[in-house]
Amino acid sequence: MALSPAPTSAAFGLLGDVSGSSRALRQLREMDAMGLNVTVLQTGAVRAPDALPASTTVRRLAVTAGGGPLAFWRAHRALRRAALATPAALYLASDLYSLPALAAASRRHDAALVYDSRELYTALDSSHGRPYVSTVWGAVERRFVRRADAVLTVGDAIAERLQERYGIDRPTVLHNAPAPRADLDRDVLRQSLALPDDGRLLVLYQGLFREGRGLLTLVDAAREVEGVRLVLVGEGALEAEVAARGQDLGDRLVLHPFVPPDRLAALTPGADLGACLIEPLTESLRLSLPNKLFEYLAAGVPVLASPLPEIRAVVDQGVGILADPADSNAVADALRQSLDPGRRAGWRENAPRTLDPYTWEHGRSAFRSLLTRLLG
Repeated sequence: MALSPAPTSAAFGLLGDVSGSSRALRQLREMDAMGLNVTVLQTGAVRAPDALPASTTVRRLAVTAGGGPLAFWRAHRALRRAALATPAALYLASDLYSLPALAAASRRHDAALVYDSRELYTALDSSHGRPYVSTVWGAVERRFVRRADAVLTVGDAIAERLQERYGIDRPTVLHNAPAPRADLDRDVLRQSLALPDDGRLLVLYQGLFREGRGLLTLVDAAREVEGVRLVLVGEGALEAEVAARGQDLGDRLVLHPFVPPDRLAALTPGADLGACLIEPLTESLRLSLPNKLFEYLAAGVPVLASPLPEIRAVVDQGVGILADPADSNAVADALRQSLDPGRRAGWRENAPRTLDPYTWEHGRSAFRSLLTRLLG
């Protein structure tokens, strides 16, 4: 006999670790505030359990590590089994990879289904130079996106692409920016990493170490600007290459392992400039509006960013400087201009006003209204 889901129960699925995603954490905290009991079905270990709401239960699924179609198939089967065995009134697929499994569970339990398209999944980094990957994910998304009762995404450009491509209602855009912070400790980053206070411009990158983030260009540019120190916080396949590329920089290049979102937010204000040098290797990257861009601004940190459409619209409001992420000379010139403390002060002053329309304070009400409607 099938179990009847409680009207206040929800299941939240994704590949990876929910505690490493500021977007997922904000959604879970809002669901908790609404009185929902959420079961997270994920494939990764929880690295920051204290970041999760008390009412959230996490089930880590046993999935063999790896990549490619076989790894996805294994993860899908594990997610599908777990989701079907988790009766809920609402299922939220936090990525495309969990959507097929949660679609099956929502149908089984006659529940609402929400799909959060956090990327343009048909044009991810992994599809660069591999058109068959885009074709496969496009087929998966086309099949299941229309089953969703609501689709969320991260920016207007991706919302328009999804609407045009699949003939669905325009997805709800939920920006993920934190509110501007008042409790800014400008010394915490230097103190935490024991960095010398030698007057160098502290340039921070936080995120994945992978292609398309301009990391190698940034290292090459820093070599040409003596007054700069780079702090790169994160993890990924490019880490060893970045370290080797910047070996001659000595203590002017600091690589630091992954830091959970809440802890990272406390460190960010210590930077003088935040790097967001997204390269347009794919359509997803070209249309992206990265969390890190907003996290820098919320911490009062001006940005060094790519002149891509969505990013430019933010930076052109006077919060930083743009440079071609493929041109180390252009990035070096932008770094030299950023050495001017007066210029940086002006950028910092503009940050709160620029940030406001993108904050989760606005997105929260839209998210809550959507879930209330689906659960009603």
